[in-house]
Amino acid sequence: MSVPLEIRLDRSSPLPLYYQLAAAIEQAIHEGSLNPGDRVENEVALAERLNLSRPTTRRAMQELVDKGLVVRKRGVGTQVVQAPLHRQVELTSLYDDLMRAGKKPGTTMLEYRPHPADAEVARELNLQPGDEVVLIRRLRTSDSEPIALMSNYLPAEIAPPEEELAARGLYEVLRVRGVHIRIARQRIGAQAASRDEAALLEEKTGSPLLTMQRTAFDDAGRAVEFGKHLYRANRYSFETTLVGR
Repeated sequence: MSVPLEIRLDRSSPLPLYYQLAAAIEQAIHEGSLNPGDRVENEVALAERLNLSRPTTRRAMQELVDKGLVVRKRGVGTQVVQAPLHRQVELTSLYDDLMRAGKKPGTTMLEYRPHPADAEVARELNLQPGDEVVLIRRLRTSDSEPIALMSNYLPAEIAPPEEELAARGLYEVLRVRGVHIRIARQRIGAQAASRDEAALLEEKTGSPLLTMQRTAFDDAGRAVEFGKHLYRANRYSFETTLVGR
């Protein structure tokens, strides 16, 4: 059954009615009145109950779909999905951010192997090409839903054992081992999902993905990690604060 909501619309407001309706439902999702898996009242019922036109309720629902808050399923209706994670651009790990957001992070180890550093990895980690590094490739989930593909390269001498990464984030494991990350250089971009990436992230091939590359340095200024991450664009966003000069 769909979850009924108490929705108040201000018809004297300059804000369009579809925007007010979408905002009310979005607020209910963020406040927990609507939980993941709950069905949202259908467009026809909303239009009749709130005395709105069907195009108005349809556009409101489309706004929520575009934000990744709900999904339309044939035979089921409109259903709430996991709320997207908004991440401040800070020197933290995704695992730590998910924990702070009240989510349950999960890890699937896709690859863990030592290999010689190629030119790009050697440049980022201030190594010589051919020096040994460890590639750690993982799928990160949030409340059992795929959210990111992470590839991290570490100098072999500081790479933690594979088993230590099953239930903890990389930065936490490094801290326990005496490696304290103090500063990082980061680049954020976008790309289309390949077939393999889309399958792992439960997206369609060609779907937009956020990209993040980060090189992290410890207390002594030594490069200790080079990461290349892919995030589902409809489930994840980066947030920054800008200051005028």
